[in-house]
Amino acid sequence: MPNKNLIRDAVAGVTVAIVALPLALGFGITSGMSAAAGLTTAIIAGFIAALLGGSRFQVSGPTGAMTVVLIPIIHSYGIQVIPLLGLMAGLMVVVLALIKAGPFINRIPWPVVEGFTVGIAAVIALQQIPLALGVAKHAGDRSIPIALGTINDALKSGIQWQTLALVVLTLLIKFIFPQIWKKTHFTFHIPASAVAIVVVTLVLHVFSIKSATIGVIPRSIGTWNGGLLDFGLIQRLLLPAAMIAALCAIESLLSARVADSMAHVAKDEHFNSNKELFGQGAATVVASLFGGMPATGAIARTSVNVRAHAQSKYASVFHAIVLLFVALLAAPLVSAIPSAAIAGVLIGTSYRILNPASIVESLRTTKRDAIVLIITAVSTLAIDLIWGIGIGIALFLALNYRKRNLKNASI
Repeated sequence: MPNKNLIRDAVAGVTVAIVALPLALGFGITSGMSAAAGLTTAIIAGFIAALLGGSRFQVSGPTGAMTVVLIPIIHSYGIQVIPLLGLMAGLMVVVLALIKAGPFINRIPWPVVEGFTVGIAAVIALQQIPLALGVAKHAGDRSIPIALGTINDALKSGIQWQTLALVVLTLLIKFIFPQIWKKTHFTFHIPASAVAIVVVTLVLHVFSIKSATIGVIPRSIGTWNGGLLDFGLIQRLLLPAAMIAALCAIESLLSARVADSMAHVAKDEHFNSNKELFGQGAATVVASLFGGMPATGAIARTSVNVRAHAQSKYASVFHAIVLLFVALLAAPLVSAIPSAAIAGVLIGTSYRILNPASIVESLRTTKRDAIVLIITAVSTLAIDLIWGIGIGIALFLALNYRKRNLKNASI
């Protein structure tokens, strides 16, 4: 690889790592595991999926969509099953790659994808309500009841206004800083999320504000903590593992598809869907062996990678290496970050994920696409991601079938 491209990949990798750090920590916490589990997943899955996957631009790690699936599973089976669950799901994704299922999964209709994305964004935002209000999460396994219950609990026990103010400050910096930075005419990019976290962390400690921080980050990569293999438990986890595998496959291929579109990749140079599935499955298997959580291709981080002018998969490798150095050398600094700042970053990220222009275009294209998008989004938010996708695809096929029948009847 030419040195110029390697330098571009290194710069892109550092940029993505700065963005990925708060997201990895936040999704680790939100899932019910830990910030350390999120960081471990970002490092290991980011490295393995980049080397073995089929996309030049894909950045992998913990995602908001995966946390949505994990929360009810942890509620039903306990956190101790996650390593085994990740191992099973990863192997299932590898099997999908070996039977060459990639092209079929990659054909999910775009209105379903858009509705799925809207649902994910809404769920990610709702998941941050406990951190934003400074109260414990209400019991349950569905996003809307948990959010409403948490708000009710906060009104009864008292909202931590200082924590909420830190969330608002994070959001203000995240959305205003890019506009200010443009006016300076500097050519290099500084992620607004990183600026927001640094400023809010300094405000917390300089003014001795009482608000929770993310806690201790171990200066090491974890190890397998799934216990001995229990075949009875494996049988009970087959359906949850299949749900995770389906999400991993769908979200990863969607992310790679978006990346190729953003980078204007020629059709004959598009990502290899089967190879990408193999890389993602292997990444989840290895991350699970080291105490991580199931991983997928991450749309937000992958988009940053493309915008940072990544040239090859080595940008994602650099991103993983930078995060490893953070875990080994800067863990005490990371542990001082307020949870409110992480919540603010994730709320901001949920808005960025929405892509309003694309959604408006889908709503205006045809009545059928608009119906599919809305129903998929509502199903994703009200039930869960897998049901949302299934309902969306079924509705799309039904409406297409009806359209063909009406057309034939009129001939």
